[in-house]
Amino acid sequence: MSKPNRKRYKLTEVKAQYAEAVGGEDVEFEADNGELFTFPHPLFADDDWSKGVDEAETAKDKARAMLGDEQYEKYAAAGNSDNDVFLLFMAVQQDAQGQLKKGRPTRS
Repeated sequence: MSKPNRKRYKLTEVKAQYAEAVGGEDVEFEADNGELFTFPHPLFADDDWSKGVDEAETAKDKARAMLGDEQYEKYAAAGNSDNDVFLLFMAVQQDAQGQLKKGRPTRS
């Protein structure tokens, strides 16, 4: 039984609103050499990806967990820094927190 004056959320709409607020479900970035790389936005990442990033102990392990083996090999071969990937990850998280506080995307 539904309660009067209670809002019902549709998961697909909520997800779409959050994706719009943070710029999409994937993070795309350009390395110093101009090459483009992507990783899942932390809000939309699957459990395996999140667990891999959380359990990684070194900057190299975190960068590999975030980018996946194939992208990581290209990223590292171009001489890019593993620490920069993790700095980017932290910036994405902070940006998302700021966007969500400003926009409150589930409210119309």
